[in-house]
Amino acid sequence: MKNKQVFGFAGLYDVWHDKEGRELKTYTIITTSPNAVVAPIHDRMPAILEKRDEEEWLNPDETEADRLLKLLHPYPAGEMEAYPVSRLVNAPKNDTKEVIEPATDLGL
Repeated sequence: MKNKQVFGFAGLYDVWHDKEGRELKTYTIITTSPNAVVAPIHDRMPAILEKRDEEEWLNPDETEADRLLKLLHPYPAGEMEAYPVSRLVNAPKNDTKEVIEPATDLGL
């Protein structure tokens, strides 16, 4: 985000049990078509929720699909920016701010 603020993706979470009775927690991020910032990089993007919509998305009493589906659209491109980052971003063990800093050497 251009404003450097935290943002939320639309996603789904469930707990279920496999055939052996083990509890499994599953998560998924919902994707949508890309906006103008993401389109040159990929053919889809996470459905990023606008701040005003986060509470509605997380409301467990909201069950009307049409009301929730309207929240799943490409995020406004004018509020986003893209820049190359280091390949450090490809490994979860690299939990440092350097993974999101603009790459100075594209060979990284």
